[in-house]
Amino acid sequence: MLFQWKKSVSDIEGEVLCVSQFTLLASTKKGAKPDFHGAANPEEARRLYHYFVQKVKAGYKEERVKDGQFQAWMEVALVNDGPVTLELKNGATAKSD
Repeated sequence: MLFQWKKSVSDIEGEVLCVSQFTLLASTKKGAKPDFHGAANPEEARRLYHYFVQKVKAGYKEERVKDGQFQAWMEVALVNDGPVTLELKNGATAKSD
């Protein structure tokens, strides 16, 4: 079965959940221990995360956008109720992978 993306989040009035996850930037090129030297410092990361969330809210319905607590210990479970899960990257990140 070929999936065709016909409607957007706004078309279906869905919700958007933004959760920061610094571990996505970990490098394991030198072994099993993750290296986070490419990650931003906590203050800059917090600023960038809140900027991203505000941009998402500004481009959609603010009440439909939720976010997690930055730098919190969280147990997050995901149940995919659909055909895809998206990981968004910027151009600089995509080039360095």
